[in-house]
Amino acid sequence: MKIFWRDIPSQRNSMACIHAALEQAGYHLGLTDKPQKDVTLYSLNSITGMVYEDEIRDADSITIVGGPHACAKWEELVSIADYVVVGEGEYTALRLLECIKAGLPPPPGVATKDGFIPVDHSVFLDGFRSFGEYKGYIEISRGCPFGCTYCQTPRIFGHRMRHRSISSILSHAKSFRDIRFLSPNALAYGTDGIHPDLRHIQKLIRELSRIPDKRIYLGTFPGEIRPEFVNEEAVYLITSYCANSKLHIGVQSGAGSTLTKIHRGHGCREVWNAIDCCIDGGLTPVVDIIVGFPDETDEEMMETVQFCREVSRIGYVHAHRFFPLPGTPLEGGKSRDLIPEVVSALGSLALSGRLTGSWNNPEIRFFSKISK
Repeated sequence: MKIFWRDIPSQRNSMACIHAALEQAGYHLGLTDKPQKDVTLYSLNSITGMVYEDEIRDADSITIVGGPHACAKWEELVSIADYVVVGEGEYTALRLLECIKAGLPPPPGVATKDGFIPVDHSVFLDGFRSFGEYKGYIEISRGCPFGCTYCQTPRIFGHRMRHRSISSILSHAKSFRDIRFLSPNALAYGTDGIHPDLRHIQKLIRELSRIPDKRIYLGTFPGEIRPEFVNEEAVYLITSYCANSKLHIGVQSGAGSTLTKIHRGHGCREVWNAIDCCIDGGLTPVVDIIVGFPDETDEEMMETVQFCREVSRIGYVHAHRFFPLPGTPLEGGKSRDLIPEVVSALGSLALSGRLTGSWNNPEIRFFSKISK
């Protein structure tokens, strides 16, 4: 049975994970730009997913669809795909392929037009490599204990954090000169994700620093940091052992009332404490913010703009426009129009080089990379 992965630029890290899992079990996964017999796998995110729906519907092969969009919209996707993987894919995809080969019904965690039985496991990270032949990031943690209303992460991977062992991470690190981590909160490695405890990440970073000719990046894409985990000791760890001179902090709003409404789990005080620690310790802060939440008021927008102005004097801002992701509490919401003062202010900061991102159009960063 030949198995192929549909190459979708925004989903290549998912491909690296699933390819490694299948490779470990003795399968080979070919890369393709169109459906191929016998089996073609897709990973869809919730912004670009609709681009591939006609292709999947018309495919002359067995189609398996997974990814964030599949987890949230499996009831819709079973009308166009043969199988929809709901949840983590490493173990479920392997079980599904064995069932297809044997002519058996799909395992738990797979939806079809005939129904769906929820997944009966969670993935043990050390049981699967982050990548194999096709490189991806080193995933050190999965899951998030917070319930931010705009985010799919805890709805897909659960509210309990799981961590890859240090020995497994060290093994992955041998494949890179520049070591970067995939995590919902890189400084939370080894913890429950709620209560900061730097001992675990300290041990990991010190072990990695013993590998010659490696550069370590902690707290940069794709593993940003929650502000309440940033303190003087964390900054000292990064400046002592890591190559990055910037720290990416997930803030999402400069208005305290908005942070409360989106269940962010921290306030403005923690944000400014993190920024101050960066500046005092010699790191440049880069803050992520979202504008245009459905019930965001004009006043809250302007508070975020003022926050961006203040940050831009000492660091950088990475801005996004709100997009309602399926499976989240804000799924049914719509990004509200930005008032002229916000558009003007963010535009000025962008022209000055202090602000980046797709704050005016939430789809630019995804659709600009699609080749049909």
